[in-house]
Amino acid sequence: MKIILIHGPNLNLLGSREPDKYGHETAESLLAHLKTQFTNCQIDYFQSNHEGELIDAIQKAKHTYSGILINAGGLSHTSISMVDALRSIALPAINIHITNIYSREEYRHSDPIGDACSGSIIGLGTDGYQLAMECLLDQIIK
Repeated sequence: MKIILIHGPNLNLLGSREPDKYGHETAESLLAHLKTQFTNCQIDYFQSNHEGELIDAIQKAKHTYSGILINAGGLSHTSISMVDALRSIALPAINIHITNIYSREEYRHSDPIGDACSGSIIGLGTDGYQLAMECLLDQIIK
């Protein structure tokens, strides 16, 4: 089974960007942890700070992967084009937010990306990625 983890803008700075909010774990260590926990899956990783590249990755996933884990970063609140891309492919996707978007600034309370996914994990720090992976695998197997 192949899964892709897609990270949006600024998540390349995970581990060093506002560690009080996002923690100290880097994207690389997060991916390594997931691969250790889910040895029955191939987990690939894609990160971009550019919306069009993220849309391309979502569209290409349709032909290669069984499901998507996505943390679109700030684009979660604004990217209707990414919403359209997620809705245009027949893959389960779990949306992840490291912080609790509902306890932050009001402009973060809207989450169109989450609306386009089969579920969302919000506010559990980087631990939410493991839970998201478990939920995604349950959806794929059913």
